[in-house]
This record gives sequence, C-alpha cells and structure tokens, in this order.
Amino acid sequence: MKQLFLLILTNGFLLLAGAQSKFNHKEAFDPHFYPNNGTAYRSAGGQPGPQYWQNRADYKIACTLDTATHKVSGTVTITYTNNSPDELHFVWLQLDQNIYKEDSRGSATTTQTGGRWGNTGFTGGHTIQSVSVEVGGKKFTPKQTLTDTRLQLWLEQPLKSGGAKASISLSYSFTIPQYGTDRMGRLQTRNGTIYEVAQWFPRMAVYDDVQGWNVLPYIGAGEFYLGYGHYDYTITAPADMMVVASGALQNEKDVYNNTLLTRLEQARNSDKTVVLRSASEVGDKKAKGKTGNLTWHFKMENARDIAWAASRAFVLDAARINLPSGEKALAMSAYPTESIKKDGWQRSTEMVKASIEHYSNKWFEYPYPTAVNVAGVVGGMEYPGLSFCSYKDSGADLWGVTDHEFGHNWFPMIVGTNERKYAWMDEGFTTFINGLSTKAFNKGEFAQFSYFPGDITPFVFMDGMDALMTAPDVAQQGNLGIAAYEKPSIMLNALRDAVLGPERFDAAFKTYIERWAFKHPTPWDFFRTMENVAGEDLSWFWRAWVFNNWKFDVALGEVSYVDNDPKKGADIIIQNKEQMAMPVEVLVKESNGKQHRIPLPVEVWQRGPDWIFTVPTTSKVTEVVLDPDKKLPDFNRNNNSKKNF
Repeated sequence: MKQLFLLILTNGFLLLAGAQSKFNHKEAFDPHFYPNNGTAYRSAGGQPGPQYWQNRADYKIACTLDTATHKVSGTVTITYTNNSPDELHFVWLQLDQNIYKEDSRGSATTTQTGGRWGNTGFTGGHTIQSVSVEVGGKKFTPKQTLTDTRLQLWLEQPLKSGGAKASISLSYSFTIPQYGTDRMGRLQTRNGTIYEVAQWFPRMAVYDDVQGWNVLPYIGAGEFYLGYGHYDYTITAPADMMVVASGALQNEKDVYNNTLLTRLEQARNSDKTVVLRSASEVGDKKAKGKTGNLTWHFKMENARDIAWAASRAFVLDAARINLPSGEKALAMSAYPTESIKKDGWQRSTEMVKASIEHYSNKWFEYPYPTAVNVAGVVGGMEYPGLSFCSYKDSGADLWGVTDHEFGHNWFPMIVGTNERKYAWMDEGFTTFINGLSTKAFNKGEFAQFSYFPGDITPFVFMDGMDALMTAPDVAQQGNLGIAAYEKPSIMLNALRDAVLGPERFDAAFKTYIERWAFKHPTPWDFFRTMENVAGEDLSWFWRAWVFNNWKFDVALGEVSYVDNDPKKGADIIIQNKEQMAMPVEVLVKESNGKQHRIPLPVEVWQRGPDWIFTVPTTSKVTEVVLDPDKKLPDFNRNNNSKKNF
C-alpha cells in the first residue's frame, strides 16, 4: 500500500511539472507512421523490390554554339524505353529553357526582390523547329501540347509495356541567358566570354511507380528529377575556344594540339596538378593552332544529365583521381586569369581530386571518367561530372562550394532523388557529407569553414521555419538555405552522433547509397533503409525533424539526495519543455572528483515530459550538465546545467 501511494505521489508531481511543458508523448511516439506497406516495387525494408522498374532515356545530340548571337542550335534523338507495366499513350518532355520566356510561370512567380533563382532576364526560351516520333517501326509527327516548361507528345500507337522503345527526334534552339537562375549563363572576362550551358536540350520527364509522370514545372528554386541513360553528343564551337563537358572526350587529337596532349597524359599520371593551358597561353592563337570551327565529341554513360562550358578565356589544369577499385579518373579545372589569386582557382583541381577521393572511399565509388570544375557567373551548380562555381571564390569559399557541388555527384546524381520535391534529400544530404570531407581535407585546413558560423540552432528552429518536407518552390525564400541545406545536415549529424553512433549510422547510410545507386528512392525508402539496417524504429525522429518544425529543449529540474544523504545517491529530474524527443546524456560531477555519464535513451520521454532517475553518488554533487558534448540541437542551453547542490 505504501509503494502504491508513493507511485501515485511521484506521478502526481511529474504531471504537475509537465504542465509547464509543450511535450505530448502520444503525438511524439504515435505508432502510425508509414503510409503503406511494402510492394513488389519497393520493399518494406527500404530496398528496391523484386519487380522494381524504371524507364530509360538514351540521348544522341549534336549542337552548335553561335557566339555572335549567344545561341545554341541542335538536334536530339532520344531512345526512350518503357520498362513500366503500363502502356503509354503519350510522353512528357521538359523544356527548361522556357522559364526564360516573359510569360513563363517562373517569371510570374519571381518576387519583386528577385533572389538567387529569380528570373528577370528573358531570352524567349526553347524554339522547337521539328518533332518526329517512331514507335513499332512507324514514324509520325505527333500531336503536341506545350504547357510552360513541359511538352506532351501524343503517340499514334501506344508504347507497350515491358521494354518497348520509342525514338523521339527534335530540332531546337535557344539563346543562352546572361544569368540563368544561377544554373547557367555568360560571363565576360578580359579574354572572352565564358559560356556555362545547362538544361540545354529537351529532356524526358520521369515516369515512375510513385506518381506516373512527374510534371512539376520548372519555376526556379526547385531543381530536377531525371532518369538515367547514355549520352553521345557533339558540340561545335569556334576553334579558338576550349570546351569542357560531362563525360569522356572522344576526339582529343582533333581538338587539342600536341603540347596539350602531352600535358594531358602527364596529368593522367600525376597526383599533383599539371597545367594544360597556362595563363600566358590564353589568347595566344598560335598556342591552339586551330582555325574555323571545331567539333568536340563526348560520351557519358549511366548518367541523369550532362552540361558543358566553352570559352577562349580558359586556363586549364588537371590531375589524376585515384579510386578505391584501382580505377582512375581525371580532375580538371577551367577558369579565367581573373581567378588566379592567393588560394584561388589554381587550387581548384587539388580540391576536386580530394573531394572525389574522399567520397569514393567513404560512401560509393565515383562512376564517371572526369570531374570538371568551371569558373563563371554561376555561384554554384552541380551536374554529373561537371560543376559551375563562382570565378570570384578563393580559399575556404572555393573549397566549400567545390566540395558541395561535387558532393552532389552522390546526391542526386548517383542516388537519383526527386529534387523538384525533396530538396532536403539532395542539398541536405550533400551538406552533411561535406562536413566530414571538410574535416578530412588537407589535415583540416578549412575545418572551421561554415556558411553559417556560430550556433544557429535558435534560427533553425524558429517559429515560421519551413519543415524539411516542404517543396523548394513552396518554402519561403529566406527559409530555403536552412530548410533544404543546414537543418537536414544538422539532423543527420544528430542521428549519427547522438542516436545511432557513427558505426551504425555509416553502415545504414552507405547501404542506402548502394541500394539506390542509379535508381529513384523516395523519402520512405530512406527512412526504411536507415531503420532496418541500423536496427532502430526511428519514426519519432523523422516525425519531429522532417514533417514538423518541432523544437528540442531539455531542462534540468530539481536535484535532491536520497533520504537527504549524498552517499545514498542523488535524484535528478529532467524535463522536455518542447515537442521534439531525443536521447540525452547527463554528466554528474561529485565533490570527491568522481564523474558519471548517464546515457538516457529516447524512450524515457514515452512516459511524458518529465523523467526522474537516481545517480549512485557517494558525495555531494557539484555540477549537473545535460548534453555536455553539445550533440543535441537544444533550443535553450541556459537551462542545461546547475552547480553546487
């Protein structure tokens, strides 16, 4: 009877304390999390199912750059393979250049303040001169429906399921914008214009088992969702220009002189950067030895996109990338002489090489033959095997943007997430792996680098911050840097350091990459993989971090001694004052010098907002600290510690 009374009394005290908290344990640990069970396409364990499928698009492209008009003209033939179980009566293509039409949705939704992805320059978008389709040996001109950045082609006969192919041919042209929503554009330098060219040909939209055709328009902030295939393409440009692009150059001897070829071979066998085209050779027509126009031929295999750049102004250098399998790739940088300064772009190749080698050893081997960093007007944008970074950057800024953009080769280039919807799964995951690579680069040369220095926890969890599961075009402009980049990175660090530990986290995260390499995972596939491999039900974690903007604020309450005797132990009360639940480590220091570290699992919060526990002290407690290593995103650390009890 006495024990029952004490239990009732204790619970009554905790309920009284809990009245000051926003924490609802039933909501935090609601068992209903996953919206559906596993299917033949996607297993309940988070891996592709036995009947997983995805369609394929292979491209053959020929284009010409007209520097007088800044225009790209070309033809593309797409071999589209329908591996789905569905018969397709129409197909959708993406015409992303149409964002630069005056009447585009991107133009209409650009705020007066503009911003990084604001669309204020108009080039008229894509001009489609002709379209033809061949299905089942029958060639025809399809009925077309153009809606902003999407083109629908109606098939005269359906494209059957199970591997049937359609050949889609288009001729097109567009004008390269001066500033293309920070994804492409033109930069005038002292030695000529740098063209950074992306979203430059009609691309197939994705048809998947989740939504069918994915046809969200390109508005600006949302990036891309693309299928995989092979690319065989040519770029014709003035002979005095250097062209760099995604993939392997097929006709080096046609476009490079003997000097450059010799240097290139040296670079392929060197861990140190080798200059291919020096600053003094830029503008020297004799150094190139070519006149008229030249056609550059590239191939890129099993990729979801390609991009390229061209300029008379490029300094070129390169070095060997060593991959864990023993294979080699080539790191290359292309930049104007204006970018050569202290810790400037002459260090870019060193950074590219280090970044690619780190991620290859840590997570998944880099699959492409080259990794090219291009300096230009674009602040930072990633494409498979090629990145655009600001020509102004140097030092820590150059490392930060280079490492980030090449980190994107893993998310979303290898792991093909839908970044049009789930920016946190590419930007956030990349920002997370950037943190580990930055610590490793050159013995931590830029280990303190951050775009958000200091403790940004109060800002990350402020009222009005968008939840991670907010589409990038829906997130408020001022919130996107946090909601898509920093918060998911903080989330993964908390999961790694405070919940699972590095060993279990790394094994699960690596498994996720391996399972979904060159495939299309959803957030639910990620959640299931992490839980199944790590052996933890993390529904409480995803609910708090991804779907809600819940805060975490653990506070130290009363500290008392058992029977008023420090030698019999100390009772400590902690309180969760906000809605997020997290495991907590408690540091207790005694006057005799003893220290206790008590790891409390997240399950203590299943009992409500307050938890009381006993520490086996033998002397007076001098200090109690919650989360002493600051692994948790505590919104208010002022209530985390007390001294002298």
